Amino acid sequence: MALSFKKDLEKYKDIDEDEILNKLSEEELKQLETVLEEVDPENALLPAGMRQKDQTDKSATGPFDRDRLLKYLEKEAMEYKDRDDIVPFTGEKKGKVFVPKQKPKEMFQEEATTLDPELEEALCSATDTELCDLAAILGVHTLVTSNQTYDGTGSKEGYNNVVKGEKMNLVFDEPPNPTNVEETLQRIKNNDGSLKEVNLNNIKNIPIPTLKDFAKAMEKNTHVTKFSLAATRSSDPVAVAFSDMLRENKTLRSLNLESNFITGAGVQSLVEALRDNDTLTEIKIDNQRQQLGTTAEMEIAKMLEQNNSIVKFGYHFTQQGPRSRAAAAITKNNDLVRRRRVERDQ
Repeated sequence: MALSFKKDLEKYKDIDEDEILNKLSEEELKQLETVLEEVDPENALLPAGMRQKDQTDKSATGPFDRDRLLKYLEKEAMEYKDRDDIVPFTGEKKGKVFVPKQKPKEMFQEEATTLDPELEEALCSATDTELCDLAAILGVHTLVTSNQTYDGTGSKEGYNNVVKGEKMNLVFDEPPNPTNVEETLQRIKNNDGSLKEVNLNNIKNIPIPTLKDFAKAMEKNTHVTKFSLAATRSSDPVAVAFSDMLRENKTLRSLNLESNFITGAGVQSLVEALRDNDTLTEIKIDNQRQQLGTTAEMEIAKMLEQNNSIVKFGYHFTQQGPRSRAAAAITKNNDLVRRRRVERDQ
């Protein structure tokens, strides 16, 4: 049996709603809006735009400020009281009593310190041992070194929880390196017999081409026995140049390349050159910009096993296997030197 009210709806089936709305005046539209306010806002059959009053006709209160808007929305959300949920037929309220949320206290935010990209990369890749060494150089470890604590009562027996700091010792900067770079390079080229040691440590403004010129000049020098260029920002091209020098030079006994930017590729070239060198007795390559890796350390260990002249090798191995093999090779070379000395004395 058909419902009777459905017969009355048939006449509205072909009505064009848009045409009717276009014919309404502004006052009639506002009146219609007022009627729609009383419509159930949760009625899923109505479009979303018809479930609430239009609030877009308000005048602007000022320019758009995102931070201010977020603070306002957060404030409104914290102060808004939830709608009471009543249990049907009993009048009892569901849930707990509404308590306004407390505004969170603003925590102190420490300003981020911006470092030089080169320095930041070096600190990120530094090991714990290197960081401790850096703290020792800066004197930070002397700020709080005492293991005694006290509670502030003045009694010697009251030590319990407050750290007692000691007086910080001043650490003075090292004097600048007085070596004249251009004059020293010229003396090496001239094979000056009075020049036995070259010290370029901590001179950071030496161009890479000049450092390569030093390596080229050392190929034919027969008097310099010790060459040091630690902390000169030397890179792989400099390491390759000194590798070529080690294949030609038969006088140099000590080479120091510590605290530079030499990678595993540069160390690999030095290792290959040392396989053909039987005069160098000491080389230092520790504290580079990045760790050399297991492959480079294994190549170093193999080189030391094949080389019979190196008795001092300055590098901190990170892997146990290469460290043990290198230590055994250095011990073997020192034993060979001792035997030669004993035979010579006899």
